[in-house]
Amino acid sequence: MSQLLAAIGGASGVTLGAFGAHALKESLVARGSTKTWETAVQYHLLHSVAMLGLAAIRTNQDSAALRGSTLSWTLGVGLFSGSLYGLALGGPRWLGPITPLGGLLLIAGWVGVGYHALAGPDQPLKEE
Repeated sequence: MSQLLAAIGGASGVTLGAFGAHALKESLVARGSTKTWETAVQYHLLHSVAMLGLAAIRTNQDSAALRGSTLSWTLGVGLFSGSLYGLALGGPRWLGPITPLGGLLLIAGWVGVGYHALAGPDQPLKEE
């Protein structure tokens, strides 16, 4: 499932990045929100790649912390980048307070990876 989420995240991040650089360029420039869009894409893609790495780790060892990180990053990208995409397009101001909630979820995902690094897997998945 982590690989699928990473693939969806990567494909949608590239698509939204290209969309912002081409189809939405004039609109974003006119609103002064190009940097906001770029930040959304950057975090979207960064965490998609991180999730792909997490999927690779989870094939050999897994833990509740890594499963939690997958969920945190998925929700975090949706809230953080999603709210920034909306704000960049002139969405409602109530999207603004959602951005830091998404950021907290992204941070929580990294904390989960760190916890896994210290505590180790719940149990080995493969014996070699």
